Amino acid sequence: MASASFSNSKFAIVGGGLIGRLLAVALAKGGAQVDLFDKGGSDGAHAAARIAAAMLAPLAESAITEDSVVRMGLHSLPRWKELIANLSTPVYFQQDGTLILWHRQDTSEAERFAAHLEKNCRSNSSLSAPQKLNNEALRNLEPGVADRFNQGLYLPNEGQLDNRQLLDALASELTLLKVNCYWYTEIELSELRKQAGYKAVIDCRGTGAKEDWLSGDKPNSLRGVRGEVIRLHAPEVKLRRPTRLIHPRYPIYIAPKENDVYVVGATEIESDDLSEMSVRSAMELLSAVYTVHSGFAEARILEMATQCRPTLKNNLPEIRSIRNKGLTDLIMINGLYRHGFMISPAVLDCALELLEFGTSKTALDLGLSMTQDNNRVEAVCA
Repeated sequence: MASASFSNSKFAIVGGGLIGRLLAVALAKGGAQVDLFDKGGSDGAHAAARIAAAMLAPLAESAITEDSVVRMGLHSLPRWKELIANLSTPVYFQQDGTLILWHRQDTSEAERFAAHLEKNCRSNSSLSAPQKLNNEALRNLEPGVADRFNQGLYLPNEGQLDNRQLLDALASELTLLKVNCYWYTEIELSELRKQAGYKAVIDCRGTGAKEDWLSGDKPNSLRGVRGEVIRLHAPEVKLRRPTRLIHPRYPIYIAPKENDVYVVGATEIESDDLSEMSVRSAMELLSAVYTVHSGFAEARILEMATQCRPTLKNNLPEIRSIRNKGLTDLIMINGLYRHGFMISPAVLDCALELLEFGTSKTALDLGLSMTQDNNRVEAVCA
């Protein structure tokens, strides 16, 4: 996407998580003056983006999500390369594909999964077809698991990044670009919209926007979906790429980061509960990773963490542009659900076009439909 021009424009962004930071950096690079407000600190400790594996896997996710989200993921992969390359601080990024494994008792489920992916590839030529692996091919690709698995599935071109490195790099970029960051500051959207000088106020608060996110006349259409992850230090394990294990209840993922750190997760619970991880979740995740590689037995548990992903009724992202007479325009971005890192560059590009032109061709191409009434404009993921 060509750089947008926002010279002599001023924006307020409320919410300094992933989308808020990406948008603040992009607007500032486009020449805008940006004020960023967040109730937490620059470390993003409270943000859903901090508790994530940051896998960029449109084909793998096509098994459980809509085609529009898959298209956003495909759009976002090359955009991540550009965005990271333009940061002053390096961020770990890898695009060596995804490995799918299963135990013998789960073969029938694996066959259904593979058939589903192959069907999706036939309907979307931009997806790279999955490759079936015998034991020899598996040993060449990921030797550390070949003694425990006789076959697998390889999804080429998928990637991942280090979410915490990215949040830190974006925070540093905000400082370099002289974005006015008001950390540990809670502010009302209505008060910002009354202030003169802003071209738009942009709400990127995720689950923090729950009370302000309306669906028609119904409040609380935004909800949190609890996720639980474990971070492990496992020097004896040498996985080269994100690995998913087909599981009777849910697919376990293992995302290798730098310095022998692995992010393990899978749990998805319809709850806003942010309390500590349950014993059941911890036992299931740790037992599953041990069946993938025995080296996890000697791993050290660095962290067990929980967070709630902002989710809308249809599990799809949404951008709303709301116009009221006498108030600054309000842009609301939310509902990235479990696909935040996979699709955020696409959502970013749509938002930038909306801010610059009042509409977004990218949104139309990716499956976002634009609707408008007398005093309210919405861009809704169909």
